[in-house]
Amino acid sequence: MNPLVMAASTAITLALVFYTIGVFGEARAGSLQKKHLILFWIGLACDTTGTTIMTSIARSSHGAGSPLHAITGAPAIVLMLFHAVWATFVLLRGDEKSRKGFHKLSVGVWLIWLVPYCVGLMVGIPAIHLSDTATLVVSVLIPAAIGVVLRMRGGDRA
Repeated sequence: MNPLVMAASTAITLALVFYTIGVFGEARAGSLQKKHLILFWIGLACDTTGTTIMTSIARSSHGAGSPLHAITGAPAIVLMLFHAVWATFVLLRGDEKSRKGFHKLSVGVWLIWLVPYCVGLMVGIPAIHLSDTATLVVSVLIPAAIGVVLRMRGGDRA
C-alpha cells in the first residue's frame, strides 16, 4: 500500500476514534466537558490531516477515480469545524442547559460524518466495486441504521 494512503487512512481512522470517544463520552457524562471538547478538536485535526493527504494524492493522480468522497467529505469537515467551534462557545459560555443538551448536536454531526467515512471505505477497498450511487446509498444507510439503533436504545441520550 502507498505510504501516503496508509498515513491518510490512519489519520482519518484516528479521527473516527477520537471523535467517537468524544461524542459518546459526552453523551454518557450527560454534559459537555473540557475533555470532550479536546477530543472533538483532535478528531477534527486528524480528519483534516488525513483529508489533506488524500487531496494531495488525488491531485497527483490528476483526480483519477470517483469524486464522491471529496463531495461528501468537504461538507463533513466544515460540519466538524462548526461542531468544535460551537462546543467551544457552549463550554466557555457556561450555560448548564446548553452543555447538557449539546450531545444531540454531537450525535447528529457524528452520524453525518460517518457518511464520507463509509464512502472512503467503500471506494478504498479494491474488492468492493460499486457505482457511485450504490456507494452513496450504502454509506448513508449504515449511519442511518446506527442512528435508529441509538435512538431505540437511549432516546435523546444517544
